[in-house]
Amino acid sequence: MRYGRTVPVSEAEELPPAPQEAHTVFGEFFPEAVRYAELLAEAGVKRGLIGPREVPRLWERHLLNCAVLSEVVPEGVTVCDVGSGAGLPGIPLALVRPDLKITLLEPLLRRTNFLQEVVELLGLDHVTVVRARAEEVLGKLPPVHVVTARAVAPLDRLAGWGVPLLRPYGEMLALKGDTAEEEVQNSRAALSKLGVVRTSVLQVGGGVVDPMSTVVRVEVGESPGGVRFAAKRAKAARTSRRRR
Repeated sequence: MRYGRTVPVSEAEELPPAPQEAHTVFGEFFPEAVRYAELLAEAGVKRGLIGPREVPRLWERHLLNCAVLSEVVPEGVTVCDVGSGAGLPGIPLALVRPDLKITLLEPLLRRTNFLQEVVELLGLDHVTVVRARAEEVLGKLPPVHVVTARAVAPLDRLAGWGVPLLRPYGEMLALKGDTAEEEVQNSRAALSKLGVVRTSVLQVGGGVVDPMSTVVRVEVGESPGGVRFAAKRAKAARTSRRRR
């Protein structure tokens, strides 16, 4: 979710204790998960990054809902979290998967400031914060194995931003809601033009979150983003080399 106003402290609700599932999911990084939840409930609300009504359900609806995405992320890969916002799903994923190298991509300054503070406070050495739009880093950031996103945009538009950032045979994992199947059906033509070869809807987090988290997996072939984005990526790479 995206919120644009600063919220008075008096409007913020109290963060509930972490559920037992959080101990299991975050394991040795449970203390860091608690600190992140506190930061969201405090600074996140004050800066308008999340709504005050979200605080009572931060654990179930946000942290755990995002952390279970790890079930479908391969080991040891590079990840770019597009439109990271307050760090969802990128930060919970980083807490449960120190084997990943994660880039949090976010265009707004107040959000990237918050993300950088969180990364430093939690000691997440495998996480990098980049302030930019997805289309601005094409050809500048190395292509990644996995792109993640949550509540950023409809699937066809989201794929237009995220798929070109993938390396060949990579995948985009988008946390979606009840309309996931419908979005997939409505986006098939657009996804095909972007070089997508397979799309599926997955349910993750059984026994952890109820309802389970819905993930749309978008897999690409040899040309992530299709022919048009291959040309743009090559042009951006040439420009970047000339500037060095």
